[in-house]
Amino acid sequence: MKLFTTIIALFCFQFAISQAFYGKGDVKFQVGANFQNNATGIMASADFGLGDNISVGIVSGYLLGVEKVRDASAGKNPEFTDRFDLKGRFNAHLGNVINVDTRFDIYPGLNVGLKNFGAHLGMRYFFTHGFGLFTELNIPISKYNTDDLTPAEKLNNQVSVNAGLSFNI
Repeated sequence: MKLFTTIIALFCFQFAISQAFYGKGDVKFQVGANFQNNATGIMASADFGLGDNISVGIVSGYLLGVEKVRDASAGKNPEFTDRFDLKGRFNAHLGNVINVDTRFDIYPGLNVGLKNFGAHLGMRYFFTHGFGLFTELNIPISKYNTDDLTPAEKLNNQVSVNAGLSFNI
């Protein structure tokens, strides 16, 4: 009975200390899927806490399944540069401000990428200290190419949604 009580106490303690964002020195790694018009891909990100409610990070993604998006004028499929994206980002963590749950974090932010300057709104929920789920909505604010974009150039340059797993490093 003592062993059972100890195991339950440790399990409860693990859930009690799980927290979505700690602040300075916190490191989060995320991996998931990217969904956007005419494409689905994979993405990964890392965020590094600089202060109580601030972090900076990097996001990278690669789009798969874009064979149906063709550049009509050139008659070719999207190339690697159309499928790949890399962004630096800034996040403002509001989880402790809105105070829903210590395991929940909502983070709006700005990002600068290879194709545009944009904004994002993300949410994380941690089940344990090291494991959780996340989702993000990404919106381009200003596109670097102001010409009429081909279907391939619109990839990674439009509204997209990311969802997947989040890890506390």
